[in-house]
Amino acid sequence: GEVWAKHGFIALKNLSGHRLLFFFLFLMAFVFALCSDGLVLIVICTRHSLHKPMYVFVAALLLNSLLGGFAVYPRLLRELLWESGSVLVTLSACACQAWVVYTVGGSAFMLLAAMAFDRYVAICRPLRYAALVSPRAVAALLLFCWLLPATMVLIIVLFAAFQPLCRSHINRLFCDLYSLNRLSCGGNAAQVSDVFAVFTSVATALLPVAFVLFSYSSILYVCLCRTRSFSGKALRTCLPHLLVFINYSVCTAVELLQRRLQGADQPASSVLTSVLIVLAQSVLNPVVYGLNMSAITGYIRRLLGSRKTD
Repeated sequence: GEVWAKHGFIALKNLSGHRLLFFFLFLMAFVFALCSDGLVLIVICTRHSLHKPMYVFVAALLLNSLLGGFAVYPRLLRELLWESGSVLVTLSACACQAWVVYTVGGSAFMLLAAMAFDRYVAICRPLRYAALVSPRAVAALLLFCWLLPATMVLIIVLFAAFQPLCRSHINRLFCDLYSLNRLSCGGNAAQVSDVFAVFTSVATALLPVAFVLFSYSSILYVCLCRTRSFSGKALRTCLPHLLVFINYSVCTAVELLQRRLQGADQPASSVLTSVLIVLAQSVLNPVVYGLNMSAITGYIRRLLGSRKTD
């Protein structure tokens, strides 16, 4: 089947009419994310001194962000430049994009929880760090952070995709599970899908957020009881993770509030929320890790400096 997806930029065009401006805005954001994420990933992969759990989780989160960018930006840029009016997308393509986007979102929160666990053990239980955060444990955590959201989101997408459709328009920049589920005619299958969506949100977002808050609260308490130099060093290693965590949390909170309070039939607010989610996560994350992690920043400066001298 096909879904006539009323592209979100139709609402933006009615407000401003600056279609090409938004094309170049998203193009610059995508290129920046590719270059900055790629540069940090290259530095982490090629420098043996950065082959530590903390940096492995950073690399995993940036790779996760890149996957989300590839799921949204290329199609969005093409439609902005070549399409006019609404955009016709197949139901399978819409479902696949929603699966990737929400899998990446759930994995991001779980990876942030894994980072918080790493910092908690390193600062609060340093004598057990080697045993608790071994290479095997890191590999298992990464696998769990990607497989659990992918499996749970896939079930919701299949529920939504195989329901009878009574609607045909999505006022978003990309396909999302909430809009996809609203296309259905309702009934028991839709209710089961909604319940499982709530369960998935709790498992992949709410519980990781609670664990992050617990971990950093414990870290803060330990830092208050230690010397100033120890506290300063510990907090500096946690700052990039906290900034990225706040970035994801704010974007997710705005998305949920917009959905629950205004609904999906508000084109302007839906589009503006989409812009926030697409831009904020892809642009801010590499900036945070590039500027606030001294080890990565030092290697990047040497890498760029050596290229200039060559």
